[in-house]
Amino acid sequence: MGFAVSDELLGTFVPILIYWVYSGIYALLGSFENYRLHSKKDEDEKNLVSKPTVVKGVLLQQTIQAVVAILLFTVTGNDGGDAVSQKPSLLVLARQFVTAMLVLDTWQYFMHRYMHHNKFLYKHIHSLHHRLVVPYAFGALYNHPLEGLLLDTIGGALSFLVSGMSPRTSIFFFSFATIKTVDDHCGLWLPGNLFHICFRNNTAYHDVHHQLYGSKYNFSQPFFIVWDRILGTHMPYSLDERAGGGFEARPLKEYKDD
Repeated sequence: MGFAVSDELLGTFVPILIYWVYSGIYALLGSFENYRLHSKKDEDEKNLVSKPTVVKGVLLQQTIQAVVAILLFTVTGNDGGDAVSQKPSLLVLARQFVTAMLVLDTWQYFMHRYMHHNKFLYKHIHSLHHRLVVPYAFGALYNHPLEGLLLDTIGGALSFLVSGMSPRTSIFFFSFATIKTVDDHCGLWLPGNLFHICFRNNTAYHDVHHQLYGSKYNFSQPFFIVWDRILGTHMPYSLDERAGGGFEARPLKEYKDD
């Protein structure tokens, strides 16, 4: 007698499991100084929040996400019973993925940018995420709970609804989005990383945003940089070798005084 797990539950909890497994791999690789964007010493000294606090904050956000996801699946009324008989074509899946990526990017860009430009929201909400001056993988979802609800949870719900994907498809999309978000915060520039090859919005791009000089730039997340380019918030940078090992993302000269 088998034990069946619904697509809704898998879509809710698989991305959470992947978050900790994937970020755990990067935590093990964090000692590779020759591939870090910041030294381990800087990670320990410059960040303004302890790692146990980060873990608790992420777990709280993931709990909220799980509750909202279960409610969303319940309201949409798709129990996955016809998932086997109605298999979408690869073209339909690709369209749903791209649509969901664009919706999520658009929502997060404008909400993220507004949280930087509204002094009250930045001070009381978004500044929590920027306590990680030197980002690391399992801090990717460290946010104020309200920010997590607005940016990630509601953004994810909109991308799911607008794209028209099934709960089964959402397992793969949100797992992919989770891996991409963790990768953007991992602080490592590893050779052969496919995300760095396929996306201009990558670890170095987002690291620039976490530095003081880049806090008004590079708002786009997690996939493309199109809104930064269209609306003039794109900060070009160079990736240079750092004395003592590793790399450093440096803004181009004309942006240093902005």
